[in-house]
Amino acid sequence: MGIFEVVPTKSALKKALKKKNITVNGAIATTATLITGGEQITLSFPKETKPKTQLHFPMKVLFEDEYLAAIHKPAGIEVSGNKFKTIANALPQNLQSSSLSDATRPQPVHRLDYATTGIVLVGKASSSIRALNQMFEDKTIAKTYYAVAIAKMRKNGTITTEIDGKPSQSEYKVMDSVPSERFGTLNLVQLQPKTGRRHQLRKHLHGLGHPILGDKDYALEGLLLKGKGLYLHAYSIEFEHPLTKEIIRITDELPEKFKRIFG
Repeated sequence: MGIFEVVPTKSALKKALKKKNITVNGAIATTATLITGGEQITLSFPKETKPKTQLHFPMKVLFEDEYLAAIHKPAGIEVSGNKFKTIANALPQNLQSSSLSDATRPQPVHRLDYATTGIVLVGKASSSIRALNQMFEDKTIAKTYYAVAIAKMRKNGTITTEIDGKPSQSEYKVMDSVPSERFGTLNLVQLQPKTGRRHQLRKHLHGLGHPILGDKDYALEGLLLKGKGLYLHAYSIEFEHPLTKEIIRITDELPEKFKRIFG
């Protein structure tokens, strides 16, 4: 900001008013302000605001319309939070803007763990975000995961062990099994969580004695596979579209590391 005393001409003042914020003796000046000499004229130069840094993180879009979208989340990135590198911060650069009257910044409506891969559902308008949140609360969105679990296990079952003192339920089905020199047996397990507790599938399988391969938080002693990541993938999601009422089913193919084990 600069402060100076000057007796400008009327034409000079008009030109300055078009470009700067000017006050005369503390009052905002206009083209009608009379200058007689000796006034204190203050020119305020607005600070230049830098545009917010965008996260350029290309993502695979599995489904998108005006209301919502579904993207593939890779391992090693948070869905949301205080970090700059999150799925939430990358969404505006990967999705098309909605033309709806209540369009808003794209927002994930559920989470996957940092190490988990697969589908994340996103709302693009205030109405669809509210509707999807309610659908998750009402448990009307069906989710299917795949995991690689350690040691020979029953072909199917229902796990109802409480998590953090809250009722929890997961259903599982063994789709394939292969022998493993280190782990005895590796199983390709289809999982359907009926509740949404934190780390539910990981805790439930660990509680059965069949932890997920690569799970450093819920591993059996001596049976941690390092350097390959967590073998847990959010494979499909099915729900009634909150606005169009169409049945939507989205899938995200298994990662290559699963295919290398089970062919």
